[in-house]
Amino acid sequence: MALDKIGIAKRIAQELRDGWYVNLGIGIPTLVANYVPEGLSVEFQSENGVLGMGPFPFDGEEDADLINAGKQTITVKSGAAFFDSATSFAMIRGKHVQLTVLGAMEVSENGDIANWKIPGKMVKGMGGAMDLVASAENIIVAMMHSNKAGESKLLKTCSLPLTGVACVKKIVTELAVLEIKNGSFHLLERAPGVSVEEIVAKTEGALVIPKSVPEMVL
Repeated sequence: MALDKIGIAKRIAQELRDGWYVNLGIGIPTLVANYVPEGLSVEFQSENGVLGMGPFPFDGEEDADLINAGKQTITVKSGAAFFDSATSFAMIRGKHVQLTVLGAMEVSENGDIANWKIPGKMVKGMGGAMDLVASAENIIVAMMHSNKAGESKLLKTCSLPLTGVACVKKIVTELAVLEIKNGSFHLLERAPGVSVEEIVAKTEGALVIPKSVPEMVL
């Protein structure tokens, strides 16, 4: 069966490494903080000025003063730090973050990402996404494979305004784990019960398929 958002977050959590500083974008990426593998020490950073985010709070234990960049209530670990946006973006632009996890509306086979604007729809601005993709050396995208109309979001060329060019390294969707290299999507894993044929049918961009594609282990 295809993964739900929690399944996508759990799979991305497997990409974490001990000692990393990790920025979590709005949406599915924020769930990754709930599923850090046991034994790993990871510091989650939020661009609104938090270092040391923990998992989401239980109902009734929320603190309205503790929020992430998406204005969701969060918890913080012992030793967490709070700082202004200038310091937060100095950390990002200075390449002090080892992994950035972002949501996306579209990703191209070249690694371009569109995740900030749909023409004709009201937006407050691009937020910190452009700084993140311009500075990060390791970007994983958490997204759904198709849009509500059933059209692929993994494209030959993005149709929406770009956030960054040739910057995405890996994508985790409800159907698959894919790596981007040499101008193509490379299929690494498939969700439990999902066929290679379904992934092919829902991927518009160039897709390289190995002889054997293992199922994800969550």
